[in-house]
Amino acid sequence: MKKQDECKLCRRLGAKLYLKGDRCLTGKCAFERRPYPPGKERFQRRKMSDYATHLMEKQKARAIYAVGERQFRRYFFKAKREKGRTGENLIRILESRLDNMLYRVGFATSRGQARQLISHRFVKVNGRRVNIPSYLLRKADVVALMDEAKKNDFIKAGIEEAVKRGIPSWFQVDADKFTFTVLNIPSTGEVNPPFNEDAVVELYSK
Repeated sequence: MKKQDECKLCRRLGAKLYLKGDRCLTGKCAFERRPYPPGKERFQRRKMSDYATHLMEKQKARAIYAVGERQFRRYFFKAKREKGRTGENLIRILESRLDNMLYRVGFATSRGQARQLISHRFVKVNGRRVNIPSYLLRKADVVALMDEAKKNDFIKAGIEEAVKRGIPSWFQVDADKFTFTVLNIPSTGEVNPPFNEDAVVELYSK
């Protein structure tokens, strides 16, 4: 997806989805400057049906984590089979993706960059190279960057910036060795996703 398309997607869905990572935290964020749907003229969003509202929440979730419809549906039914609230389980599954964890911890400035690192085999999980961005991490898993990635100035700068902002409590990070350990899989309240996971559950439950 092109960068301008990512900005249009945020504006069309009416939410800041942080698809460009750290850039979304700056004054260059298109959603902050133009918080209305893309088009020639500004207009108020029309009142939507319940179905349309639930569908939009699902589109937000898919866009944030860059998950296709088929895979997202699999995540939903996996979450439904597990004990506890389905929406909470869905968030935990999405958050446990390897590309998302790399972004959360600051080893990548965006989930897109994280996917590139993984697909180029620059990431190890528990000592083994992993090239699948959707790989689901578990508690106590140890993730490390390969030596080739450690030389990247963008990665170094990203980690330094993440340390300044504060590393999420569910990680234990060794910035010098470019490694982190998953202490826990975060819940909805910890990540505060910009979409309503319960609306997504209602959509698939119809």
